[in-house]
Amino acid sequence: MLVMRRELIFTPTAYQEYKALSNNPAKKGVLKQVRKTLALIEINLRHPSLNTHEYHSLTGLNGEKVFEAYAQQKTPAAYRVFFHYGPDRVEKGERIPVITIFTITPHP
Repeated sequence: MLVMRRELIFTPTAYQEYKALSNNPAKKGVLKQVRKTLALIEINLRHPSLNTHEYHSLTGLNGEKVFEAYAQQKTPAAYRVFFHYGPDRVEKGERIPVITIFTITPHP
């Protein structure tokens, strides 16, 4: 299996949602699942548990395709992580692939 490491960046909204989960003791289990999902997005977007697919109802700030990954399954209002590709950055002449975490939320 080819593992490709990507850099994750968060929109202000996604960062606030992540911090809210981190600061809520009642959401400890959800936070653990979201962290696992973020780790898988970073290294293996094709992992079967993510069920990654395009989410047609949203677009990124610059019109990017938005994708949905599952943090939970078979749970009422299961948490999802929405993301889009880019913007990649270049460091020392090397392209660093970036994934922007768009939002972290219970399934709409």
